[in-house]
Amino acid sequence: MNWPVQRRVSVVVPTCNRAPLLREALASIRALEGPDLVFEIIVGDNGAPGPGAQVAAEFGAIHVPLDRPGAGAARNAALARASAPYVAFLDDDDVWLADHVRCHLDLLQRDPDLGMVFGQIVTTDCERIPTSTPWPDSIPDNRDALIQMMLGGYFPQIGGTVVRTSLRESVGFFDEALLGDQDWDWHLRAAWRHRVRLVQMACVLFQQRPDGTFDALIARRMRFTRRVFLRHVRRLPALRTAPRTVARMYVGAMRGYFEALVASTIRHAASGRRAAAGRAAYLAFNAIPHRAVRDALRPTPFRAALSAALRGTAHRNAQLSSKAP
Repeated sequence: MNWPVQRRVSVVVPTCNRAPLLREALASIRALEGPDLVFEIIVGDNGAPGPGAQVAAEFGAIHVPLDRPGAGAARNAALARASAPYVAFLDDDDVWLADHVRCHLDLLQRDPDLGMVFGQIVTTDCERIPTSTPWPDSIPDNRDALIQMMLGGYFPQIGGTVVRTSLRESVGFFDEALLGDQDWDWHLRAAWRHRVRLVQMACVLFQQRPDGTFDALIARRMRFTRRVFLRHVRRLPALRTAPRTVARMYVGAMRGYFEALVASTIRHAASGRRAAAGRAAYLAFNAIPHRAVRDALRPTPFRAALSAALRGTAHRNAQLSSKAP
C-alpha cells in the first residue's frame, strides 16, 4: 500500500484576549489535517494570562506568552519557535477554508525557487457571512509589477499566506515598531527577495468590523500605512520620475480607509452622532484630501452627512453608501 507522504507545516497564530475567536481559528486549522498533512500550531499570546493558554492546550498547540504589545510581536514569538519546513499564518479572528494549504504546498514543492504563495480571501461580516467574492483575481509574475500592485492597495491577508521557513532568515521577522500593517510590510519585504505565486481558490474567511465601529483603529493604522508605503516606494527607482504613478498608488493604498470613513460619516450622521460624524469626516479628508473635497462639493451622501453634522441635525435619510448617486 502506498501511504501518502506526510507534510509538516508550522502555523503562526497571534492572539490577545479573544479566547472564543481563537478557539474557532484553531478548530479550522485542525480540521484540515489528514494522513498527508500535520500542523504544528504555535500561538503567540500577548493577552492576559490564562484563557489563551487554555484554548491552545485544547488543540494541542504550543503556547508562547509574551509581554510586548502588537500582533507583530506575537507573530515573532511564534515564528521563532517554528520547526516545520513551511510556515502558514492565521489571525485569531479569521478561519481557514477546506481548500487552504495543500495547493500552496504543491506549488512550493514543485518549484524550489518559489518562496511565498498567497491564497484568495473572502471578506465577511462579524457573523462570517461573505461580503465579497474571493480576491484577488490574479497577481503579476513580474516582481516590480507585484510590488506596485501591493503598494497600490493590495494588502495580502496573511491568513492566506504560506512560505518556506527559510524566509525567517532571508526576510527576517515582523517589524514590532509597526503596530499596524506590519504584515503588509513583511509581505513586501518578502516579495522584494522571493518569487510569489497565487492559488486561485478561496482559502480564508477574513472578518471585518461594521462601518462606524472602528474609526479610531483606522486613524491609528493610517499612520503606519503611510510609513510602510514610503519605506517601499523609495525602492522603485523608475517611479522617482513618475510622481503621478506614485500618487495613484498612494490613493490606492488609502482607498479602503477613505471609503470606510465616508460610510462611517454617513452612518454616524444618520444616527444623529454629530461629533462622531465630524471625526470620521476629518479622517476621510486626512486620508485622501482631493477625493474628500470632491465628494463634499458634489451632491453625494457624504456631503449631505457632512452638512448634517455641521448643522447638528440628524440626517436620517442618508444612504449608507460612500458612492455618489
